[in-house]
Amino acid sequence: MSSRRSRSRQSGSSRITDDQIDDLVTKLQQLLPEIRNRHSDKVSAAKVLQDTCNYIRSLHREVDDLSERLSELLATTDSAQAAIIRSLLMQ
Repeated sequence: MSSRRSRSRQSGSSRITDDQIDDLVTKLQQLLPEIRNRHSDKVSAAKVLQDTCNYIRSLHREVDDLSERLSELLATTDSAQAAIIRSLLMQ
């Protein structure tokens, strides 16, 4: 039954073509530093998607780490300096 649903969704005008998928994978590939810096032209779509997920996870970890470091910095500075830092962050 689920295959019927997926077929009916695909039959609408919102169906994405293989060329569009290839284009989107190429765009993703250009955004990923690990793949972008490689000199080989051909990388599988599965590898691009896997690397995209890994890259997003690493960015989340980096944001968490930077947030924690900022919180520690704000906790150790005086209130005037902390106010300046907060105002800079709000811009």
